[in-house]
Amino acid sequence: MKKISVIIPAHNEEKYIGKCLGSIRTAESNIDVPVEIIVSLNRCTDNTEKIAKKFKAIIVKEDKKNIAKIRNKGVNVATGDILVTIDADSWMTPNMLQEVIQKLQSEKYIGGGVRVKPERLSIGIFFSVLMVVPYMLKARISSAGMFWLYKRDFEAIGGFDESHVSVEDYYFAIKLKAYGKQKRLKYGTIRQGYIVTSCRKFDQFGDWYFFKNPNLVKEIFTGTNQKAANEFYYDVDR
Repeated sequence: MKKISVIIPAHNEEKYIGKCLGSIRTAESNIDVPVEIIVSLNRCTDNTEKIAKKFKAIIVKEDKKNIAKIRNKGVNVATGDILVTIDADSWMTPNMLQEVIQKLQSEKYIGGGVRVKPERLSIGIFFSVLMVVPYMLKARISSAGMFWLYKRDFEAIGGFDESHVSVEDYYFAIKLKAYGKQKRLKYGTIRQGYIVTSCRKFDQFGDWYFFKNPNLVKEIFTGTNQKAANEFYYDVDR
């Protein structure tokens, strides 16, 4: 393998993206493979781009309210043979990229996800997360907070489905797992490392929000409800 490309979608992420990028550069220091970071900016009006450039990130821009298009825009300029996707408000453990390389070099995995830890936990967050668990169990996939796979396989399955304006990562995982089955490869989960993700949605909407609004969860998981996606993702002040 020659290079790893890490793709990060970002909409006004100045509060978190420095920590995300710093964690990637730390993880890079533990491997012998170069890492390029690509930040796909979406309607940013803050210092996200400025911070990203400090970490020598490649910048692309996509203004549509469509997270699949935002992610794909970053992948389009990626030159690595391995792709890693992570959100701007998440950060990885120092051994993460090392684990990715080991998993893929084993030739047992098509790619996969990781363990995810919230930056804080409460009873409300616990029960809100339970509202999402049935969807994950139905698809039999690990949490979709970060993906790792070869770029050739990303291209083979058509990338992120741009008909999905929400939970595009959930549907991507399903598609990747199915493709792996065709190739007799497993969809894996990295367990020796993890990512930590912010709880900003709970901070903004309340820890019990998903638990109290099961219909919203259902609408978001259709993947195609633009109104629900706008209210929960794209039109939220940061």
